Amino acid sequence: MLQECVAQRKVLVAAHGYCFDGMTSAALFTKLRQSLSDDQLSFAYRSCGYSPKLKTVPDRWLKGDENAIVDFKYAPTKRLHWYFDHHVTAFDSDRQRKKTHLDDGHLFYDPHYTSCAKLIADRALDHFGVDLSGHAELIEWADRIDSANFDSPDEAIARNHPVMQFASVVESHGNTEFYQKMVPRLIREPLSAIVRSDEIQDRWAPIAVDHQGVLRRIREACELRGEVVFADLHEHELPGSGKFVSYAAFPHARYSVTVLRTPKHFKLSVGYNPWSQKARKHDIASICARYGGGGHPVVGAVSVGLDRVDRVLELATKITEELNGAEPTES
Repeated sequence: MLQECVAQRKVLVAAHGYCFDGMTSAALFTKLRQSLSDDQLSFAYRSCGYSPKLKTVPDRWLKGDENAIVDFKYAPTKRLHWYFDHHVTAFDSDRQRKKTHLDDGHLFYDPHYTSCAKLIADRALDHFGVDLSGHAELIEWADRIDSANFDSPDEAIARNHPVMQFASVVESHGNTEFYQKMVPRLIREPLSAIVRSDEIQDRWAPIAVDHQGVLRRIREACELRGEVVFADLHEHELPGSGKFVSYAAFPHARYSVTVLRTPKHFKLSVGYNPWSQKARKHDIASICARYGGGGHPVVGAVSVGLDRVDRVLELATKITEELNGAEPTES
């Protein structure tokens, strides 16, 4: 007898790249989708990053029979079948959000969530009856890292814990090839085993060698401008952004503005210091969106081309002045 061939339904998952929460979200969505169907499904993953020329996922990337976007800006295309996100700037407007072709069973958006991973886990249970608590450790770490839920900036900077080492590896190596290999492992293996595996520790080793030096270089670049820690790091690409170093250097500063160089563009990073014991006065997502970026009320970023160093430094100065109380100016 000839064995009947069953065609697999292809599911493409586009997720925030170089991001622990983004990669975790891709894994949790995969587990959810597998639980909802007895069909033969095959999954592919796309690591997505913002740039001056890429504001959302292009149609040409969505090649699956089903396509999902998680932890990344909404794409207004009929090729999209699933959407999960928690960024305030996920949609270009309220009208876009309300006019989307996705129904309530396929679009899940809540900017009150501190991570997309937690959003997916909660909606999986309360909307679909799918329990993802078997991945509780992974969900908790994704939520903790994405929300900077640490007791101090020094704790947020430290990389003694293997999961934090893994997060640094994702931030440095989290392209499509890495996601394609790692997301299936997150589904089938304990997080504690993955973070201690040779593959991850071999990638962590060179990062560890540079870690203290990178932190020192960032700390030396920091200067206090009123309520804002300003750091200009545009001249040399660093292996990692050294998040929260600004707050360790100036614990009572309310905000930070940092200019970073990546391989493809400048990144203007803006953040609120949750350890300052001072109230946040500005919506950082709205400020960044004004200049073509986005994010959350407490943290955001703007991408600027490498040929526009004057522009990124100009924006950094404008945003620093605004955070210090000046009226916003035209972009």
